[in-house]
Amino acid sequence: MPPVTLQAPSKLTSGVIAPPPAFHIMLKPRGAICNLDCHYCYFLSKESMYPGSQFRMDEALLEEYTKQYIAGQRVPEVTFAWQGGEPTLMGLEFFQKSVEFQQKHKRPGMRVENALQTNGTLLDDDWCAFFKQNDFLIGLSMDGPPRLHDAYRVDKGGKPTWEKVMAAAHLLHKHGVRFNILTTVHAANAPHPVEVYRFLRDEVKTEFMQFIPIVERDNATGYQEGNDVKDRSVTAEQYGHFLIGIFEEWVRRDVGRVFVQIFDVALAAYSGNRPGLCIFEETCGSALAMEHNGDLFSCDHYVEPNYRLGNIQEIPLIEMVGSAGQRKFGTDKRDTLPQYCLDCEVKFVCNGGCPKDRILVTPDGEPGLNYLCAGYRAFFNHVRPYMNFMTNELNNRRAPANIMGYLAQQDKRLQELFNRTNRNDPCPCGSGRKFKQCHGRKK
Repeated sequence: MPPVTLQAPSKLTSGVIAPPPAFHIMLKPRGAICNLDCHYCYFLSKESMYPGSQFRMDEALLEEYTKQYIAGQRVPEVTFAWQGGEPTLMGLEFFQKSVEFQQKHKRPGMRVENALQTNGTLLDDDWCAFFKQNDFLIGLSMDGPPRLHDAYRVDKGGKPTWEKVMAAAHLLHKHGVRFNILTTVHAANAPHPVEVYRFLRDEVKTEFMQFIPIVERDNATGYQEGNDVKDRSVTAEQYGHFLIGIFEEWVRRDVGRVFVQIFDVALAAYSGNRPGLCIFEETCGSALAMEHNGDLFSCDHYVEPNYRLGNIQEIPLIEMVGSAGQRKFGTDKRDTLPQYCLDCEVKFVCNGGCPKDRILVTPDGEPGLNYLCAGYRAFFNHVRPYMNFMTNELNNRRAPANIMGYLAQQDKRLQELFNRTNRNDPCPCGSGRKFKQCHGRKK
């Protein structure tokens, strides 16, 4: 049975409705061009969509985009998001000019932010000084210590890249640039969650982390087609174990000190707020992508011909964002959710996950189940008591970090029970297994 996917937006002539008060666009000024050749990258294949292109956004288009993007936002703060490919291939002057255009076109009192995702290999003192001066938030891609990072993140010659990325992290620290680490979770690093987390925390010394699962479709197009994935992909069970392994370390040592995106999502949902991340929102459609030539697409993961909304040089940006077709693209996420998900105990936080990964069928045969369902379900259920504790602290105007002291006391009591338990007794942890088969196992 084929997977359920979002319907491609219909022609804009189907009508324009009120656009959202704020929307987000990932801008790709260099298109899919990159100086690396990461084996799992879903975007490199998009180069074939523009045969003969120079893959460089020109200055006139940059200003036009800046003007339309700012004009379309009905909020006091707007964020420009730069991605690729590798955006630093545009050169520093391009981004200096982008800041000039932002200041030229912003409304009085409006705050403008910039976020740039990079592989870090081209960064130097000049780049980092610019980032600091203009308060860019940098996302640095790093998959862990050398052997795990270099498993798939290599350059065009197949050579490892870890040393250059680590040098970039040192430069960002040196210049006081705000940055977070984006780690993709795949077949190579998924079995090593605590090693990856401790490396990022203790060696890279980052306080902000994202762990993005690699679900790589096995097809020749690079589009969201078919329901088979490549061996580099993380399995659902692996992803769940990975998140739980990191969470168990974080919740005992680093609450309030290290911020992990999916942990923040869980706490928001458990405390009665929206998850705040598009893949876990009930609907989508307000996070789009724009190519180097002005083509606008429904989503960064759907930069495909069927999801092209138009070009900002021909159709106003706000008209495409507010089109009925784009709104339907977003509501299809909610409206195609299978009953199995609607009945799920963690639906309030997961909402079926990203539609690009809904390639499985449910146990009763309904299409549209997320490939990562088992992992999400295991993780969000595992963190429930911890999130409830932290929510209670928030509701009583106390710090969620108080959970660390509480768990330290609980762990101490449990260890005392372990010390008094015989090998064939039930394990005090409550697993239902014998102690020798649970916490009493020899390491």
